[in-house]
Parts: sequence; C-alpha cells; structure tokens
Amino acid sequence: MAANDDKLITITSAGEPQQVEFGQSVLPDALPVLPLRDTVAFPDMLTPLAIGQERSIELINDVLAGNRMLAMVAGRDPENEHPGPDQLYDVGVVGTVARMMKMPDDTLRVLIQCSQRVKMGEYVSTAPYLVARVDELPDVIEQSTELEALVRSVQASFNQIVEGVPYLPEEVMVAVANVDDPSALVHVIAGSLRLKTEEKQELLQQVNVTKRLRRLAQLLAREADVIAMGTKIQTQVQEEVDKSQREFFLRQQLKAIQDELGETNPDQAEAAELREQIEQAGLPEDALKAANRELDRLERLPAAAAEYGVIRTYLEWIVSLPWSTFTEDNLDLKHAREVLDEDHYDIEKVKDRLIEFLAVRKLKPDARGSILCLVGPPGVGKTSLGRSVARAMGRKFERISLGGVRDEAEIRGHRRTYIGAMPGTIIRAMRDAESANPVLMIDEIDKMGADFRGDPASAMLEVLDPEQNSTFRDHYLDLPFDLSNVTFIATANMLEPIPGPLRDRMEMIHLSGYTEQDKLQIAKRYLVPRQIERNGLTPTKIAFADDALLEIIEGYTREAGVRNLEREIGSVCRKVARVFAEGSRRSKRTIRREQVTELLGKRKIKPDARQRAEQPGVATGLAWTPVGGDVLYIEATAYPGKGALQITGQLGDVMRESAQAAMSYVKGHAAELGADLAEDWFAKHDIHIHVPAGAVPKDGPSAGITMATALASLITGRKVKHDVAMTGEITLTGQVLPIGGLKEKSLAAQQAEMRLVIAPKDNEADVEEIPKALLKNIKFRFVESIGEVLKLALEPKVRANSKASGIAAPKKPSPPAKSASRAKSPNGRAKASPKAMPVKKKTPAKRGR
Repeated sequence: MAANDDKLITITSAGEPQQVEFGQSVLPDALPVLPLRDTVAFPDMLTPLAIGQERSIELINDVLAGNRMLAMVAGRDPENEHPGPDQLYDVGVVGTVARMMKMPDDTLRVLIQCSQRVKMGEYVSTAPYLVARVDELPDVIEQSTELEALVRSVQASFNQIVEGVPYLPEEVMVAVANVDDPSALVHVIAGSLRLKTEEKQELLQQVNVTKRLRRLAQLLAREADVIAMGTKIQTQVQEEVDKSQREFFLRQQLKAIQDELGETNPDQAEAAELREQIEQAGLPEDALKAANRELDRLERLPAAAAEYGVIRTYLEWIVSLPWSTFTEDNLDLKHAREVLDEDHYDIEKVKDRLIEFLAVRKLKPDARGSILCLVGPPGVGKTSLGRSVARAMGRKFERISLGGVRDEAEIRGHRRTYIGAMPGTIIRAMRDAESANPVLMIDEIDKMGADFRGDPASAMLEVLDPEQNSTFRDHYLDLPFDLSNVTFIATANMLEPIPGPLRDRMEMIHLSGYTEQDKLQIAKRYLVPRQIERNGLTPTKIAFADDALLEIIEGYTREAGVRNLEREIGSVCRKVARVFAEGSRRSKRTIRREQVTELLGKRKIKPDARQRAEQPGVATGLAWTPVGGDVLYIEATAYPGKGALQITGQLGDVMRESAQAAMSYVKGHAAELGADLAEDWFAKHDIHIHVPAGAVPKDGPSAGITMATALASLITGRKVKHDVAMTGEITLTGQVLPIGGLKEKSLAAQQAEMRLVIAPKDNEADVEEIPKALLKNIKFRFVESIGEVLKLALEPKVRANSKASGIAAPKKPSPPAKSASRAKSPNGRAKASPKAMPVKKKTPAKRGR
C-alpha cells in the first residue's frame, strides 16, 4: 500500500490492483452506519477492523460496490452485539474502505481511512443494516498562547508515557512531534492510548480544539500517575524477590561453610529443617506469615528457654496439617452403589440418598454439600455407612466421638498460654487424615453435654455450617483452616438432645431397625463370616443353619440392630473353637436349632403376651425408644376405695395425662361399653394403672388407646386378645390421633409374636415404610375411634354365670357380708368363698333370635 496525494493503491480480494479516490469534500445525504464495539475511530487515522456479523459483512460488500464511504459510530454498551440507533453515540466519523480481505472463516479484515467528524441525524433505515443522515462537524480553532502551551504540554506528557509503557513504540513519538495541526495531534494521541471508550468519545464530540486539548492533558496526567505507580510497585516486587534470593544464597553458603568446618549447630539444623518443611507444606498466606514469624523467634531463642519447646511444637503442628493436600474423588455412581450393597443389606432409601449426595458432587464438585446426620437405634450400621461412603468416594476416613464431651476446648482446642495446650479434636482428625477433603464421621453427636467450661454444641455450629467452616479457627493454631472440602457425616440415636440451631444445620436420614428376615440375611452375609474369621475358624470347620440363626434372633436377642446378635454368634464360634483347639478330629460342625440351647444356655427372651393377657384388665401396647420399638403391658385393677386413680411405672407427665383422659372416657361411656356396674361403682372403687418395668422411664401419648382398652377390659370382664397390640393417642371424645415410629413399633410387635396391630387411621400411609416380609405375618387395622379399637381387641363377652363374667357387677349393691367366709370382689359384689358356697354348673340360657 502506497500513498500518492489523495490516491491509494490497494489490492482487492480478486488480486487486481485498484485506485481509490480520497478527499471527497461533498458528503452524501445518507451513509451506511457501521457500529463500533468497545472502540472509537478518529479523523485522519487509518483504522483496522475485523468484521464478523452478517449485517456488517453485507454493509461492507454494498459499500465496496458503491462509493466506498460509510459512517462509523461507537456503541454505548460494549456487551450489546446488535445495537440500534438508541444504543449508539450521536457523533462519529466518515471513513472510506481502503482495503478488504476475506479470511478462511468467512470473516472480513478491512482497513478504513477516516476523514471527518459528523453528527448523526435521522436513521432512514435499520435493515438489513443501519443508514442515517449525517451533518459535518468542523473544528473550532481559536489561536492563542494557551493553545500553544497545551500543545507543548500534551506532547511532553505523551513522550513521558511512551517511555514508561511497552505497548507504544518510539515511532509514535516521532509521529506526534511532526504533527502541526492541534486537532490532528489530539486524534493521533487519543487513538494510540488505551483510554476508556467514554473518554475517547468525549474527545471526539468536543469541537472546540482548545477544550479538547485541555481534556486530553488531564487524561495524560492521570495515565502518567498510573504508570508511575505501576513502575513503583514493580520495583518493590523486584526488590523483594532480589532480597529473598539473596537470603537464600547466603543461607546456602553459610550452610556449606558450616558443613565444611564441621560446626553444624543442632538447634540451627532443627530450625533449618522446620524452615524446609514450612516451604514444602503449601501453607496459605496467613499461615505462612505466622509460621515464618514464629520460626524467626525460635532461631533467636536458646534451646533451654521455656518458650522454645512451645514454639517448636506449634510449628510442628502447622507443618503436619494437610493445608493443600487433597485426594482425588471417585464419583462413579455405579461403583458407589456396589460398595454400599457390598457393605450393607437392604436400607434402600438410605443408600439412594447417599447416591444422590454423590451425584450432586459429581455434577458440581465445588458445591457446598449438606451435612448428613444418620439417626437410628444402636447397631443398625450408622458408623459403617460412613466408612462405606469414604471407600466409595476414594477419600480418607476419620472418626471422632462426641459422647460425653462437655468442654468446648475439646472441639476448638486450648490457647497456647496454657501448659500442655493442644488443638481440638477437629484439627487432630485433619492431621490424622493427612488430607484436606476426608470423610469425617462425628459419632454420638446427641451425647454432648454442657457445663461451666462451655457448650461444645455451640462450637460445633461453626464446624457444621458450610457458610462458616471455610475459615474455622482453632484456639491453639489461631489461624483460619478451611473445612469446606470435608464431607461431614454425623450419627445420633435420637434428635431431642441435639440443640435446635445445630439440628437445623444437618439433613436427617433416619435408619430404622431390622426385621427378623433382615437380621437373618445380615447374619449369613456379614456376621457369621466375620466371627468365623475372628475366632480362628474356617468355613470348613463350622457352619450355621438358618433355623439356628433364627433361634438366636428370637430367643437370645431383642434389639433393633444386630450388635447383640453378632455377640451371640461369636460366643457360639468360641465354644466350637475350643473343641477344635482341644484336639477334636471332627471335620465340620453344623449348628442347628436344637444345639443352640446346648451352646448358649436357656432362652433369654420368652414371649409372655399370652400369659399376661390371661385375665381382664391387661392390654398390650407398642412404644418407641431410642434403641428401637418395644412392647408395653399395661395392667389395670380395681379395689374398694374413694374413686381415686393411681398410676405407677415411672411414667412421664404426658403419659399420666393420657391415663387420665382414658379413665375419663371409660367413666363417661361405661354403659356403652357394656359394663354392668352400679351407678356409684366408680365412686366406691379406686383404679390402679401400672406399666411394668418400673425402673425404665416412660412417656408419650401413644399409649392412650392401650390404657383405655385395659380399663374397658377391666370393667366389662372381657379379656384382651393375647396376639393384639395397639398404639395411638386418645382424646376425651374417643378419637384416635396419629403417632410416630410405626415401623419400629411394628418390629417390636413381630418380636413379641403379635398377629394384629391396631394403629390410627392417619398413620395408614406409614405402612409403605414397613418391610413387606413383616406384613405377611402381621395384619394392620387402622381406626378412627376407641369403639373400633375395642371391637378388634376385646374377646367376645362370655354369657355364663357371674363368675365367668369377671368384674361385672349388678346395678344394685349387695348388703354387707355377715360371714367371715365372704369377701368383697373388685366391683363391690359379695363374692362367695369356694369353701362356703360351692359353685354349680348351669346350662346357659338359650338366646332368642
């Protein structure tokens, strides 16, 4: 490309030379408008542009086919790729396309010679590209001394900037020095500098050359200050680097001299080793600064100083922590499912939730995951689930137990001012894990206490909060440690002891107890092989038949988990191991049901529901406990008194209120229940309700219908069916309200050999959580009123003599007994002594249709 007056020789895309005329003084009425993105074109400048949008490519092609003239205007928003007339500035420049080159990706590279400033008028077309009317904006030049001074100042400032920045070549200074026109000087300097689009547009729109130069001088002064500050910062950084390198070389030389002379100081060697460990530990900036500060103090102290050991221990703790050591996650969901199935039987919902947890980690590795809390009775596999998650993810696993922790310092550590201070359990677990992203199991989180030394549950709030634990600060370290990459899994037996704010930070996953069939499968797959191996046996020496395992489950354990079951299996294995150790030549021993009693002794668990329900006034209820479901036998009896209600069995306030509500309902509906009592029977008799196992505290409203059934059985003389268990809250109007823990209670009913469970109607949806194998042996009946309960639970009334009717009494009271051989029955009737009045058998009266 060569310039010849106002002609320019250029090469077209076809490769043929062509002359382009410049310097046209007459502007067309309207020109195509090419929007500029994040740049401003100035008059008297050659502007290279890259054209990629379809409408801009079409504009260039049309311009090349015509007079080659177009208007270029900067857009107000650099993010807007298709600006309209409202998104463009009002002032632009007219340009002539000097060169165009097509690229392999179908984009264009053009070189445009800008000529004069124009003001944009009405846009006459917007499609396929913008076309607008333009008016020329000539410069306003006022010759003065100020103008000359501004020109010199601008040239000097620009030369200073060129010397300080690398992106401006020295040829630009020569070009600026040869420009005589003040307006063109502004255009050349503004087009060369990296100014903001708004600032360049401000210079373009200013027609007064003096004001334009004054504004440019301000911008140059600011740029000079920025460049000077950058140069200062760069100089400081270089000095610090030089200082560090100098210290490094001097230390290496000093070390070499000491080694050569054999004068190595043990204390200095220890400090040098610590310094090397600090450099290799990958500490964050805060920790590195603190470690170097303490190491400098250590080097100045004699080894005999009391503080020497404290500082050395502190530095050893810092370098032993995994500040930047991570293990690579294995987020293969199929592999994770295989691991969970291999380690645990059933509990499909819990496994699905853990797989979902890993799936989120796979899709968003930097996501702040929820803190999981596994809640369930002992022995159901909460801790082993945490180990399985760690194995599935390929992470390190560490476990800490908070059972009995009552001191906040156990979590946060002690400050270094105390003798023998150490970090808390969290930091110690991170040190043992040797990884910044382990799976950390927080066991027994519901067993924490609080006393005058602080509340450890409050300290756990920061540990288990994803918004705060990225800067967890241990009292001993007094440095922020990032726990945000740790996968926390807590375990608990019950939720009530956990404070509300701490519970709110965790997502609860409930694990229920196992059915007998679940325990049988777990024993066959996991417990028996493990105990055989632990006791030095092999599968060729001992085997367990299914009936033997069921006998151990039913007769020797009553638990929600399998911990005692494994203990009993281990006891059998030890006895067999003794036989082989004494020299028995028997090849293999298979344990069957009849041999269990021989090895473990008599049964520890005996079903007593049938024995307890042999008389009226005894009903079987179901209860939930932190260790699983349980069976309650509620007993009621009556004796002469003043109408008082006595409740025993170490019952809580809620359970006592349930007993009073049941008593009030039975009193008010005695006739409807079929009780043949005197009108003042309740006034002349005391009622005693007792719940056995008095050493165990009991509470809750779910025994309401059981108490009502026991009282109804007492006053009607009808026995409660021995294979019926029930649970539900009762109201004064006889309604049955919903309860919780139906699955755990159902498992307890199965262990007690119940065949029918009565539960509230509102709990019918909970049957989905109950294993299908359990539903084959137990029937569920869901009721809404106590009347439905009594129809299902009470045996039919025996129509026989008064002795067969139990406690039923005539409506009129009998006169007082005169003979010592007669005694009062619980309902107030005179009851003949067997010796005084032998009972004759009578034929029951026939019942009419």
